[in-house]
Amino acid sequence: MVVIDAGTTGVRSRVIGADGTGGVAAYREFTQHYPQPGWVEHDVDEIWEAVVATLTDVAGEVGERPIAAIGITNQRETAVAWSRSSGAPHGTAIVWQDRRTAERCDELEAAGHLSLVRERTGLVLDPYFTGTKYEWLLRERNVEIDDDLALGTIDSWLIWKLTGGRADVGAIHATDVTNASRTMLLDIRTRQWDADLCELLGVPIGALPEVRPSSGRFGTTDGVDGFPDDIPISGVAGDQQAALFGQACVEPGMAKNTYGTGSFVLLNVGAECPPPTKGMLTTIAWTLSDGTTVYALEGAIFITGAAIQWLRDGLQIIDDAAETGPLAESIDDTGGVYVVPAFTGLGSPWWDPYARGTIVGITRGTGRAEMARATVESMVYQTRDVVDAMVEASGTAITDLRVDGGASVMDLLCQLQADQLGVTVKRPVDNETTSLGAGFLAGLAEGVWSSTAEVGATWSLQAEFSPAADRTLADAAHAQWLRALDRSRAWARP
Repeated sequence: MVVIDAGTTGVRSRVIGADGTGGVAAYREFTQHYPQPGWVEHDVDEIWEAVVATLTDVAGEVGERPIAAIGITNQRETAVAWSRSSGAPHGTAIVWQDRRTAERCDELEAAGHLSLVRERTGLVLDPYFTGTKYEWLLRERNVEIDDDLALGTIDSWLIWKLTGGRADVGAIHATDVTNASRTMLLDIRTRQWDADLCELLGVPIGALPEVRPSSGRFGTTDGVDGFPDDIPISGVAGDQQAALFGQACVEPGMAKNTYGTGSFVLLNVGAECPPPTKGMLTTIAWTLSDGTTVYALEGAIFITGAAIQWLRDGLQIIDDAAETGPLAESIDDTGGVYVVPAFTGLGSPWWDPYARGTIVGITRGTGRAEMARATVESMVYQTRDVVDAMVEASGTAITDLRVDGGASVMDLLCQLQADQLGVTVKRPVDNETTSLGAGFLAGLAEGVWSSTAEVGATWSLQAEFSPAADRTLADAAHAQWLRALDRSRAWARP
């Protein structure tokens, strides 16, 4: 399988073998656009160019070996609009991190619509989700609502482009249930677009993609430069659900955390959709081709790895993200410094779009190492906040946590996380679990693997981190973190 992992800051295309191991890969970053404070946009043509470039590189390495299928995993909630006839986008994509619709979400909540959103979608009224982004995009860019209009998330845009890119050549307009469940427009029990929510936000159902299972054939490649035609696209999932599947969390009670641009804790809760849970999101984990559907509780943290990019690009105190771990480990503590990276608000369990980044505890002795360590610790504290809320709400203790994503390579982060949670943290051999999950979903659809149990057997442990026996210091540090976090709350409220 070849998997396209279209993340928030770059695209990686990667080979996944029939034995479940990763092979050759290619990567391209793309530009982040910040037109106003709290606004984040992407050029989807640039994303597509990155996809084509990485697919071409991978195809060159694969050579004449057969490709069983393509899997796609992607940044979720990002809104894209385009013309079916020309394939041209209606401006830039509005990224999941974007906060421009915060006041609109406040209006909807004040009008009493929160209970409808919670019950139908499992989500909350927050600008994080796609629905109010669609509404803003259609209104503010004067996009004509007609049969030529296509609305979708990044997976839909890539499926459309991979299958020809124009309506006259039969391009496919589709999405999978995991991405659809993040739009604030899907009834997660029926797994269909909800007419009431679409009407509320003025989103035409006819412009939305067809909702399909995560594992199953979406279409075949057509006219992609440097890549073969007629390769089936058979596995699609939002990045966090793909990571849950790639971590082989296929049984209820299993949990993972991905430390990417943001961090996302997901807990497999089985085939029954749970009622709305305070501070948490309910989401579809995946649907297989036979209709089997699994649900998950999710805690969404907006900024973790992106804070390391900020150290590199904003403060310029490191030249490369890989320097962060060694720099943070060069000291024993932060000297009382806390970084709250609420650059685009706070997600679970706080849901405060008006929070903003805060640094407290700075003294004359604060330097690069203290800032680096405080940034790493902020990932750990935010994860504890989510897990504590998840355990309290569900009544289900997490016995261990499987971790992945770029920052999980830091032993310091994993050990601090174990100490803060009081449970063992497990890191797999292959921590690119988003691409693994999409590859597994594609392979299941095409018969490479016969069952989720067979997929689960491919998971292997690289390292585990046991918590300190005495949590006194960890609890004291977390209490100070909560004081710092409180100072960031509601900072940008108009």
